[in-house]
Amino acid sequence: MTLSATVTPYRTLIIEGHEGRGRARLTAELAHLGFEVRRLPPGLHHLDPALPYRELLAGPGRLAVDGGLVRELVYGPLRRGRSRVTWIQALDFAEAVAERDGALLHLTATGRTTRAQCPEAAEAATAYARAYTTLVQHVPVVTLDVGDPGEPGRPAGGPVPRQSQLWPNAGQLTIGWPGPRDARQERAHGRQPPHP
Repeated sequence: MTLSATVTPYRTLIIEGHEGRGRARLTAELAHLGFEVRRLPPGLHHLDPALPYRELLAGPGRLAVDGGLVRELVYGPLRRGRSRVTWIQALDFAEAVAERDGALLHLTATGRTTRAQCPEAAEAATAYARAYTTLVQHVPVVTLDVGDPGEPGRPAGGPVPRQSQLWPNAGQLTIGWPGPRDARQERAHGRQPPHP
């Protein structure tokens, strides 16, 4: 499925996840598809982190916001021991996005780094998965793999709609897990490889 077909049902997209060239290509493609792309300042509002988002969501038209609220839920505890965004704020924000016919775009870049190369990235991937497992019950979540330089964005694992029990119009949550390791990888991590 193409990016256009994936994002057509939504009037609002909040872009979260992988940083890099794939993200820049995706935002350019969303602008080409008619979304007004907005980038928020890097710091969060000191009293209400969701305030700038709510102000943008109040406007008309198709909107894509290069966000940071979910990133703070993930990296705040990893880097500072706590998040500056509470779960109540995150869930209120998710519901506001859903009320505006929106979705969260979770950007991934499969195959870029290994756990040994960047342990923080591995912890972040697990934290993103936990965050989106909760958020998908309040707003559709679409995962896009932006790691392939040939495509501006493609649904990770193909878009298979997943209906939540709590949200009747929920989108999908697609999480890619690493495949089986070979014997060399197992030995590198100090484990005995499985016998065939």
